[in-house]
Amino acid sequence: MDKIRIWLIAKYQIIISSIAFIPAFISLGFLILAALVFLVDFSDFGQQLKSDIPWLTIKDPSTARSVLGAIAGGIISLTVFSFSMVMIVLSQAASQMSNRVLDKLIGNRFQQTVLGIYIGTIVYTFFLFTTIRETEDAFQIPSISIFLLTIITVLDIFIFIYFLHYITQSVKYNVIIDRIKSSTFDGMKDFCTSTEEVKEASDFAALSMIRASRSGIFEGFDDKEMLDFLSKNKCSMLAIYPMGTFILRGQPVLKCSRNLDEVQITNALQGINLSNQEFVNRNYEYGFRQLSEIALKALSPGINDPGTAILSLRALADLLGFRALHFPPTTLSKDDLPYKIYRKELTFDELFIGAIYPIWDYGKEDRMLNQEFKLLLGQLSLVIASPPIMKLLSEVHKKIADDFSEG
Repeated sequence: MDKIRIWLIAKYQIIISSIAFIPAFISLGFLILAALVFLVDFSDFGQQLKSDIPWLTIKDPSTARSVLGAIAGGIISLTVFSFSMVMIVLSQAASQMSNRVLDKLIGNRFQQTVLGIYIGTIVYTFFLFTTIRETEDAFQIPSISIFLLTIITVLDIFIFIYFLHYITQSVKYNVIIDRIKSSTFDGMKDFCTSTEEVKEASDFAALSMIRASRSGIFEGFDDKEMLDFLSKNKCSMLAIYPMGTFILRGQPVLKCSRNLDEVQITNALQGINLSNQEFVNRNYEYGFRQLSEIALKALSPGINDPGTAILSLRALADLLGFRALHFPPTTLSKDDLPYKIYRKELTFDELFIGAIYPIWDYGKEDRMLNQEFKLLLGQLSLVIASPPIMKLLSEVHKKIADDFSEG
């Protein structure tokens, strides 16, 4: 049952993260709406309504088909034009910033919702096409449904106008950087829940190793699965790598306090999350790397945009300021059990060096960036007395002094 649960969770994550999930869901809603309105159209209430309001009645089937054809063609053209713009935006973001930011644009819920509304309108229209047919003495024409479709089409046009504004705003560098920072902050806030750093050392000798059954990015554990395993097998474990590490097939992932047979090792592997791609909500360190990559790309000779690099640097400093005062858990355990998984987490210094030092190495010749480093590192040094911060701040001061003397 646990294997089935893990498999279902994995498939569920794939489905809800797909770009087609929301459009398919909305399109199904439009199809249901079309069927319901069609039933109302030919109910006693609908017939009475059309008798009381004569202009709701369409008597000529060719007129109805012409209206439906015009709406279908117009909305299809609108959909193609809208998402051609999205593809242009994606191409520009990938070339100017980093292709790692594409998930922030592709996975945008508003864009998927607009796509779903457009496709839903087309589905609604095609459904009505099939309902116009000749009966014994007249044509069956769903007039109320067609007028409702006309209202929906007008709303689609207004949505398109807002979509044009939205897509031009979403491609701005500061908007993309702010989205990455916000999602990284949310992931860090959920994971780094302690205000005091607790360094709990493991107190067991490793008697066996659990090795990866396939290559992938280590993204932590399925908490329930691993805690059930510890309780059943009466053992503790020690993680060898921090989250976000790429692990090759056959390499050790965990050390265990007791000898395990092949069946137990296979069961333990069910609780280890190895993924082919990274997600910020599972591993906040990935968000730090994305912001660092944007800064490095902006500082490259082909782009030469120190302003974007400064925006990324500010976002990183903001996140580091929070991380300096909030710490991730060092163990995974149940309150009533002595068995634990000892996590390996990146320290603040390691996170700082991995995210900030590459930007300094690449952009230390830029005077704008030097001044921003001086300002931000000075503020961070007031939050935490970190050796890497003080060392880099000293280098920044020396570089600025050298530039001033040369000038």
